[in-house]
Amino acid sequence: MQNKLPFSRYFVIGVMLFALFFGAGNLIFPASLGQQAGSNVWFAVAGFLVTGIGLPFLGILAMGVSGSKNLQELASRVHPLYGVCFTALLYLTIGPFFAAPRTGAVAYDIGIAPFVGEGFGQVGLFIFTLLFFIVTMWFSLNPAKIVDNVGKILSPGILILLFILLVMAFVKPIGAIEAPQASYAHGAFVKGFMEGYNTMDALASLVFGIIVINAVRSMGVTSSRGILITSAKSGIIAVLFLGIIYVGVAYLGAASTGTFGLFDTGGPVLEKAASHYFGSLGSVMLSIIIILACLTTSIGLVTACGEYFHTIFPKISYKMFVLLFSGVSFVIANFGLANIINFSIPVLMFLYPLAVALMMLTFVSKLFYHARIVYVAAIVVTFFISIIDGLKTFCQLVKIDYFGWMSSVIGFYQSVLPFYNQGLGWLVPVLVTILLTGLFVRIRKYYKVGFKKKTESAI
Repeated sequence: MQNKLPFSRYFVIGVMLFALFFGAGNLIFPASLGQQAGSNVWFAVAGFLVTGIGLPFLGILAMGVSGSKNLQELASRVHPLYGVCFTALLYLTIGPFFAAPRTGAVAYDIGIAPFVGEGFGQVGLFIFTLLFFIVTMWFSLNPAKIVDNVGKILSPGILILLFILLVMAFVKPIGAIEAPQASYAHGAFVKGFMEGYNTMDALASLVFGIIVINAVRSMGVTSSRGILITSAKSGIIAVLFLGIIYVGVAYLGAASTGTFGLFDTGGPVLEKAASHYFGSLGSVMLSIIIILACLTTSIGLVTACGEYFHTIFPKISYKMFVLLFSGVSFVIANFGLANIINFSIPVLMFLYPLAVALMMLTFVSKLFYHARIVYVAAIVVTFFISIIDGLKTFCQLVKIDYFGWMSSVIGFYQSVLPFYNQGLGWLVPVLVTILLTGLFVRIRKYYKVGFKKKTESAI
């Protein structure tokens, strides 16, 4: 047994973790943020980094601290039924409901749309995503090493091209950084913080954490402390790479507005930048790499979701789940990238606080002896706040009035919950709940142990 590994091993695990997190979707959000934030880009990207790399890093550490064999086991500390429901919803979110369709939509927006006439956009999207998810389904049903091999070639390829693109963006900016759009004119940090939710990496980290831990164990590190330290060092490498890319792409987006104009999503920003610096060859190279990268990500997501749901419903074959999830992803992808991103926000506003609360509970679980009452109380408090945030965001998205009962609840939350208008109204109540219920458990434990000792001495 060993507790330390050479740096080369940390680096290998860190790069593996980076490859798990990194996809073409991670490029479109900082690019769009840069365009919208303009001269406030540095404040906005600082907030983006908190949720875009900070929370995923905490997720990896939480799985290392927990000692759980998977997310469902960890979430079951609240209740076994909650463990299944929360894990299933998380897989659906990073799978066929949002992240998997997004891979097809991003691949089309960056790789195909620039070469398709404006009048044939929807038809082009339909044909491309049909082929895209048929290929996804085929490889998900017939796992082959070709997917891993393509991934190993693509990851360095896209990073090299991206690195060259970002160096050019700083050395020879596309244009001057202009004033921020209205949504980023004030509170750019908070806006960037909320935008970081869209990467979904904090949710994915609760799944990827187990992959990292298993990799660490395979290298001979088996102690809890050794696993945590190794996971932390490897995680730092992964999030450092992600952070550099996010900052660079955000700056690229900020410098592009005056020349290219504003886009609904970040996809066209990258395509236009590649064409600007490297001509049509650069645009074609970027298109091919992005499409293949999105395809490997899509296959991984559909495969993971199929395997998980097959364990819950073993009577339904893995093949049926792959067919179902590929079909659902195809249908949702045809709503277009902008709509997929917009409609994912209410779900993320609901799910993210629950995920972060679970991470927080994991870190302090030993202090309250892993008592279920603390887990239940904290998650219940989080749920009643985050569900309102999700519904409120949905109403704003579809531009309808709040449901009759919602206005009074939202008004109450705004008046009593710190940071509610910044999207963090759940944070202080959850911390207070953990503190109070944790103290209750410790005091009860203290008196129970004291009473037992008195009884034994009397006997």
